[in-house]
Formats: sequence, structure tokens, C-alpha cells
Amino acid sequence: MAKNRSIFEEVGTTEKQVAQAGVIDAGRGGARGAIRVWLMILFGLVVLMIAVGGLTRLTDSGLSITEWRPLTGAIPPMNAADWQSEFEKYQAIDEFRIQNQWMELSDFKVIYWWEWGHRQLGRVIGVVWVIGFLWFLLRRKIPTGWTLPLLGLGVLGGLQGAIGWWMVASGVTTGEGMVDVASYRLATHLGLAFVILGFIAWYVFHMGRTERDLMQARRGKEARLFSIATGLMHFAFLQILIGALVAGIDAGRSYTDWPLMGGQVFPATALILEPWWRNLFESPGLVQFVHRVTGYLLFAFAVVVWLRGRRSAHPRTRFAFNAVMAAMALQIVLGIVTVLYAAPWQVAILHQLLAVILWVLILRARFLSAYPVATSIRGT
Repeated sequence: MAKNRSIFEEVGTTEKQVAQAGVIDAGRGGARGAIRVWLMILFGLVVLMIAVGGLTRLTDSGLSITEWRPLTGAIPPMNAADWQSEFEKYQAIDEFRIQNQWMELSDFKVIYWWEWGHRQLGRVIGVVWVIGFLWFLLRRKIPTGWTLPLLGLGVLGGLQGAIGWWMVASGVTTGEGMVDVASYRLATHLGLAFVILGFIAWYVFHMGRTERDLMQARRGKEARLFSIATGLMHFAFLQILIGALVAGIDAGRSYTDWPLMGGQVFPATALILEPWWRNLFESPGLVQFVHRVTGYLLFAFAVVVWLRGRRSAHPRTRFAFNAVMAAMALQIVLGIVTVLYAAPWQVAILHQLLAVILWVLILRARFLSAYPVATSIRGT
């Protein structure tokens, strides 16, 4: 005898349909959590690399190793003969002949270890990237669409190593009167480090949320806020590059009064070099002046962005822009202190590390303006 059917039952259906959760992420998931941890490790190593690089510069150690040996250079001098050989190579370059003739072997070892540690840390970062990338790739744990971005980090890391030697090579000279690396090469090297750090941070932000969550959040994108935050990101990056030019020629120690420079608005020694364009890279007075003025303009623009960010409908987005404004104000104060005390290494390295923090906070605010975290009315 046929069984009576409910009038609400679909014709031809004999089983109940079970809703599937997470369909939008099907085939995309991968090991997002594990990859995020790996990226955070890389992030920490790159921040450490920037700090060690800054200290290497502040201790005038960058030219102590006069050769680029990507593989064999990982092994430091192992005996007295090796140390003497390295010291003799250093004695042949202009920095020793002009600036450091007072050095003995014991003094040379100090600066050698700083530069060796800097290069060794670069190798460690490369190994961590290779191991992590191959592990996730071979186990097919990389989410759909993420293989090329993660591979790109390794390519940028390799390029950074090559640029690092290109920078050092500009100061490893004999008879050219060079006692430091070229400031524009230093700016390129530091700039790429911040680019790499920015990509890693952006990927960490993405990996911290599911694809479904990001797709839903994107519908609430605050386009104007995202656009102005993008402008702030580019402006801050420009200031970072100018700061590297200041560091490259020790311009922060040329004028130690504020708000004036040598008692004047525009420093008297700003345009002393010929041809004129050399002043943009090599004149301590002009480079520091440009860094100061750009800092004032950046702060003013940050205030505009902050006021716009405060109008966001999302509490976490508003908080992100508040954090940017607080870090920006602190960075301005620390920059002034750096000038007034003639850039002692303790203050100078804090100024550089705060630039890292500010950079990441700007990226975070920009990310949340593109992918806001929805908050219920009850939650607000």
C-alpha cells in the first residue's frame, strides 16, 4: 500500500537535503592558519632584519665585509690567518684609509660581526621562506590563488639580497674617496625591505579571515576611505625613502636645532654642491630640510585621513585609524628628539622601528576600510 505523502514534499525526492556549510570556501581552504603562522614568523624576521640593518649602519659596520659570497660567506673567519686576510681586504678600501686608520684587528672584529650577523639573518630568512613554501606547496596546502603571491615573496627576498650587495659595492672602493655607501642605494635597499614587510602584513591580514568572510566584508567597502588611506600609505613610503637618504649621509647630525635650521628657515648649506642635483642626495642640509618639510606635510595629511576615518560606521576601523594617528604623532615627536640630540643610535633606531610600526598600522587601517568587520547594533 502506498504511503501518504505530505503536500509540502517535493515530487521525486526521497531523502532530506542537508545544508552544507562553507560551500563558498570549497576547494580554497588550504592550511590558512599554518600559512599565517609561517608568514608571521617571516614578518618578525624581516622586522629584526630592519633593526639589525639600522644598527649595522649606525655602527659604521656595513663595509667591513668587502666581498659578496652568498654561500661560502656564511662561514666566518675560523683562525688568525683568516681574520688577518679579511682585515687586509678592509684596509685596502677608502673607508679604512680615510676614516678608520686607527683600527686594530680587535676593532675590526666588532664591525665585522655586525655585518656578518646582518647577512646571516638574510640567509635565515631565505631558508625559512624556502622550507615553508615547499612544505605547503608539495603537500598541496596552499589555498587557491595564493601560490604566486607567496612565491613572489621569495623572489623579492632574492632581489633584496642582490640590491644589498649593489648598495655595499658603492662603498667598497679604492681611490674614489667613498667612506659610506651611496645614499640612494641605501634608500632602495630599505624601501624594498618595507615593500616586502608590507606584502607579508597584507597577506597575514587576509589569512586571518575566511574567504567567505572577506567576500561578505568587501560588500561594505568604504571606497573613499580606502582611497585616502592608500594615499597615506604612499606618502608614508616616500617619507621612509627620504629618511633613508638622511641616514645614508648622516644628515640628521648636520643641524641640531628645531624648528629652525642653523637659525634659518632654509639652511645656508643646502645648495653648495655642483651640479645642483647632487644636493638632493648628498647635501646634509637640503636632505634634512626636505625630510622635515615632508614630515610636516605627512602629519597634516594624516590628520585629514584620521578625521575621515573617525566617520567610519565600523568601530574596529575607527580604532585602526586612531592607532595610526597616535603612532604618527609619536613619530613626529621622536623625530624632533632625534634631531635635537644629534641622532644617537639609541634614539635613531627607535625612530626607525616606530616607522615600521606606523607603516603596518597604516596598512591595517587601509585593509579594514576595504574589508570592514561588521558589528551588530547590540555590539555597538
